[in-house]
Order: sequence, then C-alpha cells, then structure tokens
Amino acid sequence: MPKRKAVIDTRTCVACGCCMKVCPRSAITIPRGICAEVDVALCVGCGKCAQECPTSVITLEVKE
Repeated sequence: MPKRKAVIDTRTCVACGCCMKVCPRSAITIPRGICAEVDVALCVGCGKCAQECPTSVITLEVKE
C-alpha cells in the first residue's frame, strides 16, 4: 500500500524550522542551516509540516 511522505522543495525552502518544530516523529532536520530535509524512513505523512510551512514549500507525495 502506497504511503504519503513529505517532500520539501529545497530550491525555495528558507530553513525557518517551523516544520521541524511540529513534526511528531522528528523526521525533519536542517543539517546545514540551508534548507530542511526529510528522513523518509521516519516520516508518517501526517501533513503537519505542510500545514505549518509559511512558504508552502512542503508537499505530500505518494511513495511506494
């Protein structure tokens, strides 16, 4: 069964950290301070990060 996962547009992410703060699984980090990254192994596709993102650069996509 396909599952949704968060995907961040790294070209437009401003690394504000809002997504990281609301992620219940700590699947989002900002390792180099440039843009956020999602650990797809931890992401449960809840969508909280996409709702919180002030620049709307996070989408939920179906992953196999």
